[in-house]
Amino acid sequence: MKKDIIIPEVENVFMAVVQEWSDEFMEKVWYAYLVNDSDFQLDGVMVVSKAFGTIDGEMKKTSLLRHAFAEIPEVSVAKIELIEKSVLALNNEFMVTFFIGNTLYDKKFIFKANSIQESNQEEVPILFVDGVIVR
Repeated sequence: MKKDIIIPEVENVFMAVVQEWSDEFMEKVWYAYLVNDSDFQLDGVMVVSKAFGTIDGEMKKTSLLRHAFAEIPEVSVAKIELIEKSVLALNNEFMVTFFIGNTLYDKKFIFKANSIQESNQEEVPILFVDGVIVR
């Protein structure tokens, strides 16, 4: 029975974290984006995020944050959330689930602890700004 289940591979959809100026905090902060660099609209998009890991020998984890989008058009981005400075030292995980047509896709994207930093930036497609990408 399990062998009959086809799990489609997610292609051209990825997460990026970009640093932007915030007037509210009066400094640059990191924002997570879901990038749809495919030729298909994503429907019924759910993003569940959390951070977890060890700081000073103590296990830490954040609560789950859930985001829903009715659709994300082809070749576009959706701003997901602000990533608080204190969780950059943790693994930041984004579980993304969506439909293309009648097919359900899901993928887990993990930004490893301390990987969200300026030295790991590259140009993010569609946004055309520098950011940290996880495919």
